[in-house]
Amino acid sequence: MAVETSYTFLATIEIIGINPFVFVPEEILNAIFEQAGKSKGPIPIKGTVNSLPYIQTLMKFKGEWRLYINTKMLKNSPKRIGEQIEISISYDAEKREIPIHPKLLQALNENEEANTVFQNLRPSLQHEIIRYISHLKTEESVDKNVLKSIDFLLGKEKFIGREKP
Repeated sequence: MAVETSYTFLATIEIIGINPFVFVPEEILNAIFEQAGKSKGPIPIKGTVNSLPYIQTLMKFKGEWRLYINTKMLKNSPKRIGEQIEISISYDAEKREIPIHPKLLQALNENEEANTVFQNLRPSLQHEIIRYISHLKTEESVDKNVLKSIDFLLGKEKFIGREKP
């Protein structure tokens, strides 16, 4: 088993669009790529921002790798552009699978056509639907959105900002 290595650096919060982020120093990025065994696609990471723990994903956008600083990681982060923060970062080898909500699973099992469409979706869209349903707070919202997701899969309704699956 590989030893987890954490790297610490100071960075100034910048913004792209509406998203606060910091650049990760190139030598740290390269070490994380080596630990991850890849340098493409999203890379799961964890660490601390100003000593507070976070779990996040490194993303490449417009040719640059960025660590997005959301409000879970740093309170009021969009209002803190230009502030220097201390970041520790390490590759996160933990699996990040979200189990499918039992009500969504039941609905898919009860509707063969919707289930077939769901199984043929690209994995990222399957994950997006599962994550959306799993993060709903009330059973009423779950029930309503499970129905919407089935209708979406059948081509009858918009869901998660999409016209069709």
